[in-house]
Amino acid sequence: MNMALVDLCYLVSAVLFVIGLKGMTKPRTAVRGNLIGSAAMLLAVVATLLHRDVLSWTGILIGIAIGSVIGTMMAKRVQMTTMPQLVAVFNGLGGGGSFLVAGAYLAGKGHAAGVAAGTEGADVLIATGVSGLIGAVTMTGSLVAYGKLEELKFLKDFNSPWQKLANLALAAASFGLCAVMVWQPAWAGVAFWGMVLLAMSLGVLLVISIGGADMPVVIALLNSYSGIAASATGFVLNNTLLIIAGSLVGASGIILTRIMCTAMNRSLWAVLFGTLQAKGKSTTNDDIYANVKVTSPEEVALMLEVAQRVLIVPGYGMAVAQAQHAVRDLTNLLLSKGIEVEFGIHPVAGRMPGHMNVLLAEADIAYERLKEMDEVNASMDQVDVAIVLGANDVVNPLARTDPNSPIAGMPIIDVDRARSVINIKRSLSPGFAGIANPLFALDHSLMLYADGKKAVVDIVKALQEG
Repeated sequence: MNMALVDLCYLVSAVLFVIGLKGMTKPRTAVRGNLIGSAAMLLAVVATLLHRDVLSWTGILIGIAIGSVIGTMMAKRVQMTTMPQLVAVFNGLGGGGSFLVAGAYLAGKGHAAGVAAGTEGADVLIATGVSGLIGAVTMTGSLVAYGKLEELKFLKDFNSPWQKLANLALAAASFGLCAVMVWQPAWAGVAFWGMVLLAMSLGVLLVISIGGADMPVVIALLNSYSGIAASATGFVLNNTLLIIAGSLVGASGIILTRIMCTAMNRSLWAVLFGTLQAKGKSTTNDDIYANVKVTSPEEVALMLEVAQRVLIVPGYGMAVAQAQHAVRDLTNLLLSKGIEVEFGIHPVAGRMPGHMNVLLAEADIAYERLKEMDEVNASMDQVDVAIVLGANDVVNPLARTDPNSPIAGMPIIDVDRARSVINIKRSLSPGFAGIANPLFALDHSLMLYADGKKAVVDIVKALQEG
């Protein structure tokens, strides 16, 4: 395949990437956008393989076969509840792939891709160093994020007075070795792998201090890092499409991170440089739940019958129970009775951005009924019944009242201002932040202890029976 045809394929792929990314901004077009992006990547891979010298077609085909089998198995087995963990793994694989490709390039050039500083090749060495540095940080940071999402006990929040200094030292040493690569090309290989080892350590320290409640922000940032690493690798390989694709991922990831930081009242600077640390646990005792009142599906049905406006706030518990289709049935039933139904979506409900939006879209719930946090909070006083379905931290009033709470300062959905609150949970167990929720014990708040799906199904049945 001649270079002109390859460039044309790359151009088409780049345009399709942009169109696909645009499509994934809305639930109705997300599936189509994903398919368009996949087609663009397939075109890019085919064009690259037909143009570039291939050392072993057998090895490539074996790799494609193994990857296809693993990918298919993961797609079929991974539940929506564990999708954040999968995203973390993918981010890590992307980062690892970037620095391995960059390292292989150096090895193929005899550990030197240029002649000396200031001559042709210095830019390639810089790109190689950036790819190795960011890729290694992304890989280990993503693995730590995965472990935290899986709630592995040995990955508890680690706070040390020396940690910031250690992060700074590791970063400075990594940049120093990158400089050695440029100024001493003959030592580029040794300096590169030394830098990768330091960057791996840096990735661990940057993420391990961040609490679980802030992990959605970290996932978004690591996604951006994986794109930046891929873009740098594109400069190493002189591959225009890889530069474009990596830049799109990097830019969109950092924009999403900024949005998440705003939604959680977190500093983007603190996230970028690993200074965002888990705060001390708020002081709690068993008396906080002393006045908890329990309700039943039948009582909830009676409350809904006389309501004019109902707000449903979904959370991770809805994802675990796979209750989205039951929620759809409840929504349609209430609408048929002339009751207004809306959904209050917190930006970090669940464990990744857009988690609830995807689940509700899957159940064919009209996107117009999904309201952002600020919109529902503005009219919360007019809500007759707020149903909190498996959410916890995103409706916890301690975010406003307790400065020592791990979620202190985080904007929440103010369901405590609604006239009545129904909390559907299996138990009074804490959310991912690990703290109690005073909302459950308010005078106008009731607890419905049940699996999310079963609870909603029972409420629907009670409504139908009148």
